[in-house]
Amino acid sequence: MCLFLKQKEKVRLCIDRTEWDFGKCQVNILMVLASQGAVQLPLYWELLDNKSGNCSTQDRKAILDRCIALLGKGRIGMLIADREFVGHAWLKYLKDNSISFCVRLPKHHLIERVDGRVLQPQELAQEQPLHLVECLVDGVWGQVYLKRLRNDDLLYLFGTMPGRYLGQVYRRRWTIETCFQAFKSRGFDLERTHLKDLAKLKKLIAMVSIAFGMCVSLGIHQHEKIKKIKRKKHGYKANSFFRHGLNTLREMLKKDEQTWQLFCSKFIRWLNLKLSVL
Repeated sequence: MCLFLKQKEKVRLCIDRTEWDFGKCQVNILMVLASQGAVQLPLYWELLDNKSGNCSTQDRKAILDRCIALLGKGRIGMLIADREFVGHAWLKYLKDNSISFCVRLPKHHLIERVDGRVLQPQELAQEQPLHLVECLVDGVWGQVYLKRLRNDDLLYLFGTMPGRYLGQVYRRRWTIETCFQAFKSRGFDLERTHLKDLAKLKKLIAMVSIAFGMCVSLGIHQHEKIKKIKRKKHGYKANSFFRHGLNTLREMLKKDEQTWQLFCSKFIRWLNLKLSVL
């Protein structure tokens, strides 16, 4: 399924949860998404049987251990996570495994400086980003990025890289949100499944993950060989590679058999060429 993750380049990981209810059945998915540039695909996932509660530190460690076993520590360039994925044991685990990270923290997590001062992040934050070096947060040393948002919320980031880069890196977390959207209402409508057995659901997610990877691959093919995705005035693409591929697949399924076969053969030849140079 890992069609376009180049072997010699580092991989960016995003970890998050998504959930929904089907009657009394609560589906709670913990997932790690692997990315290189604009390419993303689900790497590992686990269905949590905890009544839609937050994942535990042990859950996080278990799924990251699998990623490390597959990729190797040296291939993981960065891990990005939201406010659920905090705590001393978790952050120490990342540092002990030499995994660079960027995590958003809740505003009640205090900042301790080298000189012993303990600071409230909400009192320091301004409209302009503030970068702090060598800070102790949750018992782990790292760098801090603070910015007060328009809705009076606080963007409080903590990580192992220089603070001035944390805001830019954290924006990449949106890739896992778009993946969840593709799995659900803006793509495969996974929430509409009537499956309640967690083992069967896990297999269904595997099938959807393969379909997601193929749509991304097809979108890249169309963008490179057939029709480039238009860019809007703000500079971003009008559609993701996933949406471009899914829309193409929908259109091609309406064509006659000969057109469909020709389309498939061209795509497979291009895919084999891509795989041969990875």
